[in-house]
Amino acid sequence: MIELRGISLRHEDEHGNPTTVLDGVDLTLEEGELVLVSGPTGVGKSTLLGVVCGLVPRFTGGSLDGDLLLDGASIVHSPPRERASSIGYVGQDPAAGFVTDTVEEELAYGMEQLGLPPETMRRRVEETLDLLGIAALRDRDLRTLSGGQQQRVAIGAVLTMHPRVLVLDEPTSALDPTAAEEVLATLTRLVHDVGTTVLLAEHRLERVVPFADRMVLLDRSGGVQVGEPADLLAVSPVVPPIVELGRRLGWSPLPLTVREARRRARALSLGSPPDPQTTADAAPTLEAEGLVIARGRRPVLRHADLALRPGEVTALMGRNGSGKSTLLWTLQGGLTRTSGRVRVTGRDSVALDPGALPPDQRRHHVGLLPQNAADLLYLETVGEECDAGGPGTRAVLDRLVPGIPDDQHPRDLSEGQRLALALALVLAGDPPVLLLDEPTRGLDYAAKHALAVLLGELAGAGRAILVATHDVEFVAQVAGQVVVLADGEVVSHGEVRRVVAESPAFAPQVMKVLGAPWLRVDEVVAARTAAGTGRGDSR
Repeated sequence: MIELRGISLRHEDEHGNPTTVLDGVDLTLEEGELVLVSGPTGVGKSTLLGVVCGLVPRFTGGSLDGDLLLDGASIVHSPPRERASSIGYVGQDPAAGFVTDTVEEELAYGMEQLGLPPETMRRRVEETLDLLGIAALRDRDLRTLSGGQQQRVAIGAVLTMHPRVLVLDEPTSALDPTAAEEVLATLTRLVHDVGTTVLLAEHRLERVVPFADRMVLLDRSGGVQVGEPADLLAVSPVVPPIVELGRRLGWSPLPLTVREARRRARALSLGSPPDPQTTADAAPTLEAEGLVIARGRRPVLRHADLALRPGEVTALMGRNGSGKSTLLWTLQGGLTRTSGRVRVTGRDSVALDPGALPPDQRRHHVGLLPQNAADLLYLETVGEECDAGGPGTRAVLDRLVPGIPDDQHPRDLSEGQRLALALALVLAGDPPVLLLDEPTRGLDYAAKHALAVLLGELAGAGRAILVATHDVEFVAQVAGQVVVLADGEVVSHGEVRRVVAESPAFAPQVMKVLGAPWLRVDEVVAARTAAGTGRGDSR
């Protein structure tokens, strides 16, 4: 159906030095299969998807060699608009592709361009609203939606056109665990019931691997390996926690689902479970009481209370639209409160209200990494951004995603690379309070581990850190406390092992396999080493 023959893409820097992004890629996508594209951050996954939908090299530059066939006919030189009826595409930033004002208008727009009859358009809009669970959003302004809600609308806008091939770049990165499962289940139904071919790139492999028919693994040299997920995950540098657990314990074959891992774990002998973390006794660096935010008559935050202490990383969780981003911007001072108070005590022991400070002074008291990291990037090169950030900015960037050239334009970076650069700039302000909104979008497991270590060091140096995220595996690595929001209210708050165990949706894979209080693979390995049991248990 779709065939890539010898696809190669090369860029030249300002000095004329060539860089190979893709090198001789051969790949055939069959009718009705879900193919997962994986690899480290910045390896070229989005580029490969862009070649299929026609955005690369038309809008990115570079020299493209090879051929792309659809049903045996070459489309490598066809513009994206001529491929749209057959190949639908949703990028990493869904809001960037919106062209209308409301959800219903956006779902209908693509069909209007295809000239479909009004009655067909109406029926498909209703079907898609129900399919993705967004019927309640039909009249909402797209700008007022949460990142996860925007993601579902963007997917829906493509689905209404009934493309034969669906190309998705990080489709679950902004979705809460339940919404992600719903979207993936929808994609699976399209594959099996309709025969749609799905090509998707994703870093959170724990979500997608169980649904994938085949896997494409990219490497730093621009080459690819194509095969069964189990075969490639045995050699891949990026693997989900249950595969890492299987590797560390010597299980063969490796488990790809929680069900398989639970069956293998029945014979597993574990030592003493880890002790719960204790809450810091220090006075809060940031304290919020009775926060109320309303948009018109609709309350977004309802009497929210929060305390962030020095030396502690707190995770902020909740389903899409629960008010997480609103709470972060309110704490930072960027949103005007309807009522309530926020106080930040800095290194000079003077309590301040961030909302009363000018924007250029807030960053020295409360640093905020927004959900769209590119909003902080405005200079022409990575080197200029690092110089503007001040001493240490480049070092932080290299810890997270090493090897980015100084002369590269920030807008040409991958989503994960842009996020790492923006985080380095936020840290340059040396704020005592650090707020991060979905900081793991676009990051592979190695980069997320590096970020977790960095946040641990920052907390150890006395910072109070709040991370809004849907990434339960990252929460297991980095957080000591968890706050759960629902409909703008704090519904749960406490030690991470207790809170994530309360709901299977927010439990990491290791806890799903072994039960509470186990959170991470390294805890299991350490406990078995201490008990003298080593690897084994491979039956």
